[in-house]
Amino acid sequence: MNHDAYDDAYIAGILNEVRTVAVVGASANDVRPSFFVVKYLIDKGYTVFPVNPGHAGREILGRTTYARLADVPEAVDMVDIFRASEAVPPIVEEALALDPVPKVIWMQLTVRHDEAARRAEAAGVRVVMNRCPKIEYARLAGEIGWNGVNSRVISARKPVMRAGFQSLGIRRR
Repeated sequence: MNHDAYDDAYIAGILNEVRTVAVVGASANDVRPSFFVVKYLIDKGYTVFPVNPGHAGREILGRTTYARLADVPEAVDMVDIFRASEAVPPIVEEALALDPVPKVIWMQLTVRHDEAARRAEAAGVRVVMNRCPKIEYARLAGEIGWNGVNSRVISARKPVMRAGFQSLGIRRR
């Protein structure tokens, strides 16, 4: 897999398929990017589990925060990593030890670890690095254009309405 450039269909497929997301490094601080991503994913209808050992047992946006992935009470489809690149390998190992194994490991903007990605892909897990699911969802749904940002997606097709706050949904390409 070329992790320097992702096909829109690959990203859209992931965002359409996953329903449950564990956000490792989620913050209760409402000015942190991880807080915005948790809020956005919840608003789009995803079930989100914040994971942050320093905040475990408390709530972020009404969701109980867990100390580690193994503490999350149900299976997760995607693990979204909001930690520094050097922290990725043990998180990937923890994710691969889950039963069932998540379908996707997603590393946020500036987060990249090629060896951990190879390990996850060898276990059959799809990987996205150096991308934000909030930005990708908004771009592929056309919502990012509401802010004047070029989404690189031009379509005359009627949007597919999804559950959630101002959600246009993502079409499979």
